[in-house]
Amino acid sequence: MIMIRTKQMCFSIIYRGVRSYCSSSLTNGQTYDAIIIGGGHNGLVAAGYLSKAGRRVCVLERRHVLGGAAVTEEIIPGFKFSRASYVLGLLRPKVYHDLDLKRHGLKVYPRDPSSYTPLNENHWQDGQSRSLTLGSHEDQNYKQIAQFSVKDAEALPKLEAMLFKFGEALAPLLDQVPPDANKLFSKSMARKISQIPTISPIAKAASVLGKDFPQFLELMTAPTTKLLDRWLESEPLKATLATDSVIGSMTSPATPGSGYVLLHHVMAQVAGVRGAWGYPEGGMGGVTQAMARAAQEAGAALYPDHPVKTILLGDKNEVLGVELVNGKRVYAKTVLSNATANITFLKLLPEGSLPPEFEASVRSIDYSSPVCKINVALKSLPNFKADPSINSTTVMPHHHCTIHLNCENSNLLDEAFNQASLGEIPDNPMIEMTLPSSCDPTLAPPGCHVALFFTQYVPYTLADGRSWDSKAKTEYADKIFSTVEEYAPGFKDSIVGYEVLPPPDLEKVFGLTGGNIFHGAMSLDQLFTARPSVLQCGPFTPVTGLFLCGSGAHPGGGVMGAPGRLAALSALTR
Repeated sequence: MIMIRTKQMCFSIIYRGVRSYCSSSLTNGQTYDAIIIGGGHNGLVAAGYLSKAGRRVCVLERRHVLGGAAVTEEIIPGFKFSRASYVLGLLRPKVYHDLDLKRHGLKVYPRDPSSYTPLNENHWQDGQSRSLTLGSHEDQNYKQIAQFSVKDAEALPKLEAMLFKFGEALAPLLDQVPPDANKLFSKSMARKISQIPTISPIAKAASVLGKDFPQFLELMTAPTTKLLDRWLESEPLKATLATDSVIGSMTSPATPGSGYVLLHHVMAQVAGVRGAWGYPEGGMGGVTQAMARAAQEAGAALYPDHPVKTILLGDKNEVLGVELVNGKRVYAKTVLSNATANITFLKLLPEGSLPPEFEASVRSIDYSSPVCKINVALKSLPNFKADPSINSTTVMPHHHCTIHLNCENSNLLDEAFNQASLGEIPDNPMIEMTLPSSCDPTLAPPGCHVALFFTQYVPYTLADGRSWDSKAKTEYADKIFSTVEEYAPGFKDSIVGYEVLPPPDLEKVFGLTGGNIFHGAMSLDQLFTARPSVLQCGPFTPVTGLFLCGSGAHPGGGVMGAPGRLAALSALTR
């Protein structure tokens, strides 16, 4: 049970998943070829691959509904929300095709235009209510950007071409287990190349980059602001692009290395369009429902409401199976954990089962999160001053977009980050607002809509010692809604009800350590050969038979399915 705020009152309801999959009763002592801890999207992907390879697999999910953070739940009667993750674009094509997700019901509504930044005259120097709308059409983008800078209108296609090239060079690495750096530097060069097959994709990436490698290296290591300042001059455009470099990360655009997450976003693809994102029909749960159907069709047994208490080990520190919170034991010589590295290694394994150096590296993983997700039920669409609606019911093109608020100037993002770093609620939080019901009518009653707010920066612990209690959540929601009101008068009156999920709630509900949506920061010291640990990267662990299949493993967070696929393939070849 959890408290939901409506316009008149607070009330408690039981969250209902759009659909749950439950196999026949799990009996004590059952044996499988593989057990997967956690029914999030990566766990379901791993189950699909293992089952299609003929393995007997069971998935044990602690919540009542499968999907992890990619789940649709009806938290206010009649309104269905993508409760945590909210837009799709990073799903790896191999996963999509190998699991035949289209046949299993996955349908995605592409968005074009895709980005909308209305300007608040209080934040903008000339006091005008203008906006910046971007999509896939270069001529329309040119006109939009030229409002602020003709130079930028000409420069953006060149910047995007460079970013797409970098994305294409890195994309194959997302589908490969990274090389073990310890082995890499312990053999002669000839033996390295012959014995470590994952060197080949790295070499290919370097070949694609060619003469652009110095610029690529700068992107990976420099602050986003340095890159954007060299290419662009107009603040609305720079601030809009900068949000992509920090979304979900406790970093500012001025933080060295923030450019990688920007690159992460240009790797998106929907309906064959590069850099595009879309809304899955039925919300993000539509993605994981399709994955669950694929896994179940291949023979996987799926068990919601089955939280795991501990991973069972033998005398030689090898996996034997798991013990559930209800006391039942299930046995398998292979266990894949979709939980964070923190939960997997420090909470599910018996104390003392890890090498001290590896355990220390796990304890040092950065899980800081700036995110507060707010899910809102609306009785009408927001009407933006910068682009007034035709009427109260007509969906305008910008309603399909990710709507960026408090993004007139990059300094607003830096100020919000600095305030949150001190434990304070920012004066002007960064806001990404989406209205998936503008494309998908199945999410809300006729004439109504759902609004999903991905906001930052907020601290996990408030500086004044307060907890994120109902009063703090209400105050923060009021701040966000008052901000929207400045851009779209009448928004507050359209609210039917809402839910606020600051970092502690994201941790409690979804098992996201620290509330971090990526299972750990996507910083350079926690990527590729250093994810989850420089001592053992990728899906492999020091425990025989145990694999990490969640976003804490390479290549990281986002609804990609790549960590689940790589863990399954690694388990099949052990």
